[in-house]
Amino acid sequence: MYIELPEKRYYSIGEVAKAFNVNTSLIRFWEKEFDALKPKKNAKGNRKFTPEDIKNLKLIYHLVKERGFTLEGAKIHLKEDKKDTLNNFEIISKLENIKNQLIKIKENL
Repeated sequence: MYIELPEKRYYSIGEVAKAFNVNTSLIRFWEKEFDALKPKKNAKGNRKFTPEDIKNLKLIYHLVKERGFTLEGAKIHLKEDKKDTLNNFEIISKLENIKNQLIKIKENL
């Protein structure tokens, strides 16, 4: 499950790992495995993830953790059907957001 990050230009690996509730080592592993992840590195070598990286991480997380794809399956899916997958993922995310808002409204009634 993903926790929404505040809007910033760059995010540290710790912030990203916390948002996805995973270890930083998994984020580093996915960075090596998926070409879509290209975080910038500062002079110390610390990774700085952009909002585009976060978007790609959400998609990778969705495929691997939520839909149960293998890493190879997720790579193939991203290469072959990235546009369709991204569109479907964005629709699902929006619907989940609406659902959560409706649940909050119901609780406040």
